[in-house]
Amino acid sequence: MLSRAVPVAGVTAHKISKHITYFASDVDGTPTASFSPGHPKPILLLLPWLGSRPQAIAKYCEIYFRTGFDVLVVESEVKQFLWPRWGLEYGGRVLELLESERFSQRPLLVHAFSIGGYTFSQVLVHVAKDTQRHQGLTNRIRGQIYDSLVIGSLDHMATGLGKTIFPLMEGLVKTVGLLYFRVFKHQTVDYLNSAISIFWNSPVKAPALFFYSENDAMCDYRSLEKNMELWRNRGLSVEIKKWKESIHAGHLRTYPQEYLSTLENFVMSLNMVPLKAKM
Repeated sequence: MLSRAVPVAGVTAHKISKHITYFASDVDGTPTASFSPGHPKPILLLLPWLGSRPQAIAKYCEIYFRTGFDVLVVESEVKQFLWPRWGLEYGGRVLELLESERFSQRPLLVHAFSIGGYTFSQVLVHVAKDTQRHQGLTNRIRGQIYDSLVIGSLDHMATGLGKTIFPLMEGLVKTVGLLYFRVFKHQTVDYLNSAISIFWNSPVKAPALFFYSENDAMCDYRSLEKNMELWRNRGLSVEIKKWKESIHAGHLRTYPQEYLSTLENFVMSLNMVPLKAKM
């Protein structure tokens, strides 16, 4: 259980649903006392990669606890990717939660990994249907961080399935996945393309940071860079940290100092937490 994997003193876990957990932090040494009713404590919306282990998620949570954030972890399931209507329903539930009385006044920072970016895009699909109604939410999102986004062709999507579901049978899963997407194109690919289009035409205008590598089989980095340039042309602030070689959703583990330094500089630039906070 994720709640059992964050044994940090001063952190209380609240299980909202099977795959959503809210962590309220009062960790010693963090700048919690600097927040007031007029300046509520910010929340990190953390959307992990498929198959992420609780201990791995906990490492990222601890980084943000030390900085002064509470953390809302929204995990994804493979069925939400294989049958996007379920993913869309899930995105609707996440949106309702973010706009609920419990969280409606809290500034938000989004940090999505791999397929977690797809889950967030499903939230945006609902937001895009009525941007005026959800303007309060989009205004509260002060920054967005994307690590190892799955982007590119169907081949990249099928590769991602193979690597996350059955790594030992990656080739077979990829072949079956490609066939599945072609047979059920209207129920899968069309939905996925719609979500991807809305993501890159997002109503969220907050500064963005992308972590990625050129050797990531699940991310066509050229497509990613093309879309990042579109964001820049629309006036969004976009920062990047790219490596020639790294591990999908494993950049922190592979390049800890570079990752943390880039992350800290970006988060501090958002003015969401006191400057004395350190990651």
